[in-house]
Amino acid sequence: MKKLAVAFGGKHAAMMKPAVAEKTTGYVVGGISPFGQKKPVPTAIEVESLAEPQVYMNGGQRGLQVRLSPQDALKALNAIAVSLVA
Repeated sequence: MKKLAVAFGGKHAAMMKPAVAEKTTGYVVGGISPFGQKKPVPTAIEVESLAEPQVYMNGGQRGLQVRLSPQDALKALNAIAVSLVA
């Protein structure tokens, strides 16, 4: 979470409480997708995923996954690619 905070110019980051996440995104927990939220939110993608031909992301409901290239995900979400894991 520290790396995520730094990526967006902050000092701290934390997961939202489920009720707040549902109200903010318009999705039910377990199906929260970076696509089609009520308000655009800053999105970060692990930089190492850019080496993969495809990635899977939540499609907006439990059990629905969207498969696309990481470059298309970056573009569609206006996301940034940063090192979040290593």
